[in-house]
Amino acid sequence: MQNSDTALLETILRAIVDKPEKVGIERSVDEMGVLFKVKLDEEDAGAVIGKGGSTIAAVRKIMSIVGMKNNARLNIKLDVPERKGGGRKPSH
Repeated sequence: MQNSDTALLETILRAIVDKPEKVGIERSVDEMGVLFKVKLDEEDAGAVIGKGGSTIAAVRKIMSIVGMKNNARLNIKLDVPERKGGGRKPSH
């Protein structure tokens, strides 16, 4: 299953992003299940997350179905570099 679930996630993400060559997936297994740590270009994060998180929720749903088929719990964590000069400042 290791190669097929990682390949599926990579195929889905590369189809969504503008810079598919920047997609990297690190797969690890522990007592909680399988964790996919996904690295993306910072400019592609919005496309993968989607409006209100809808796109990443759909990707997670597909991957959870694959996991159920194989009796494994699959989780996805996005590891996106923070934009330089963008975003909100922390409040004190």
